Amino acid sequence: MTTTTPMTTTVTVPTLSAASGTRRLIRAEIRRREEGQSLLHYLAVSLSAALLVLLLGVAVAVIGLPALTGGSAMTVLTQSMEPGLPPGTLVVVRPTPVDDIRVGDVITYQIRSGEAAVVSHRVMSKTYADGELTFVTKGDNNDTVDPEPVREVQVRGKLWYSLPLLGWVNTLLNGSNRTVVVAVAAGALFLYAAVSVIGAVRDRHTTTADAAAAGP
Repeated sequence: MTTTTPMTTTVTVPTLSAASGTRRLIRAEIRRREEGQSLLHYLAVSLSAALLVLLLGVAVAVIGLPALTGGSAMTVLTQSMEPGLPPGTLVVVRPTPVDDIRVGDVITYQIRSGEAAVVSHRVMSKTYADGELTFVTKGDNNDTVDPEPVREVQVRGKLWYSLPLLGWVNTLLNGSNRTVVVAVAAGALFLYAAVSVIGAVRDRHTTTADAAAAGP
């Protein structure tokens, strides 16, 4: 007689510890994702703030301070004052009584009295002729003094401060371009801020949903 032994099948059931380990892995992944998103969000906010501060600084230097002091922001276009004031430099000129102008100061003056064209050169000497104060000027990069003395009526003011390269920005912001450029810059900043906020909210919702799926 042949004896047959019944075949036994073993079924493996996931244990509680395995399920807990899976949930821990999911929660760890969520934390890692949150940390990465927080870092990216911090970097984006920092860059946005730095850009905003830079734009505000440029606006103050090019528009704000000259307007408050009654001065003028101008762009150096020639090489006559190199190396100190190369082309593209922003020069801000503040009205100054001519008696307070000293030898060595840089003044901005009309090339011809009553005309718009101006130049910024250094004062080499002061003279009085027929009771009128005049200035002998010279560009730092020029070999000789300017051919004609500068009369008091031609002087627009004395150099207050200068900023390299920002003269091109000043040229861009002159006239009707100023309104357009300011509007575009402001719109771009608001658009970037809106996109950042929407992205942060979306990522937060995704993280919350993942956390709920992972369970306690």
